[in-house]
Amino acid sequence: MTRKAMSEEVLATMAKKVPLQKLGTPEDIANVYAFLASDQARYISGATISVDGGITL
Repeated sequence: MTRKAMSEEVLATMAKKVPLQKLGTPEDIANVYAFLASDQARYISGATISVDGGITL
């Protein structure tokens, strides 16, 4: 959503603040969603999962 609204310079500055040094993508969110919808996550309950490149500690 931000890629169309913000300049590349602003996006690069934002990415530098993320521990993984990159901004997330829609695919990053989709991968977590797919995992949580799978049988591999069947025992997960009441958890907060941050998909933010490590910015939330």
